[in-house]
Amino acid sequence: MEPFTNKHLPRGVMILHEDHDILVANKPAGLLTMGTEKEKVRTLYYALTDYVRKGNVKSRNRIFIVHRLDREVSGVLVFAKTEAAKFRLQDQWDASEKTYLAVVHGELVEKEGTITSYLTENSAFVVHSTNDTRNGKLSQTAYRVLRETRLYSLLEIRLLTGRKHQIRVHMADEGHPIVGDKKYGKGDRDQKLMALHAVSLTLNHPRTGRPMTFEWKAPAHFNHLLGGASGEERIK
Repeated sequence: MEPFTNKHLPRGVMILHEDHDILVANKPAGLLTMGTEKEKVRTLYYALTDYVRKGNVKSRNRIFIVHRLDREVSGVLVFAKTEAAKFRLQDQWDASEKTYLAVVHGELVEKEGTITSYLTENSAFVVHSTNDTRNGKLSQTAYRVLRETRLYSLLEIRLLTGRKHQIRVHMADEGHPIVGDKKYGKGDRDQKLMALHAVSLTLNHPRTGRPMTFEWKAPAHFNHLLGGASGEERIK
């Protein structure tokens, strides 16, 4: 299926795949995955619910949340269209392959490796690494450098575990925070968007068991950061 937009979808949201069991979409940066106490409507979940209902609020069609991306993160998200599909996807979630692209500050000495720490969250909802293995959760992030400039490095990142803010904290711990990360980074007041994108997701279809991979290219600001503003070397 070719990606497409729809009048019921917010700008930047693309449907990458849809069948009777799942719906895969690209979430643009700045859009919540699901609602909060303060924001119920401006979310990808709300938009896709409206999409499957074709604008009819009385429709019984619905979608189910399988996983989330931070508001500031763009990229591939899968939703279930039945409760059974949701549970099957979540049961296999640890075995699914989740790949990200990130632009970070500086040049890494080690061009490939795995970052390991125990992550915990404080009362201010800030995640950080801890030496207390009883209270922290084991977290592992694999990375390799794809491209470097004088200021930035483009990384391919694979999540070996899936903790809250894991990539953001691990890169900050290494002294190479993600560009545009206001919470764990260097401020980056001139960078309105964070350079972290869920580029690829591989999972087994909940009904057929067939492996499926969904991908969506990185947003334009990645290319601008790395000197490819002309689009000639579009990051995939």
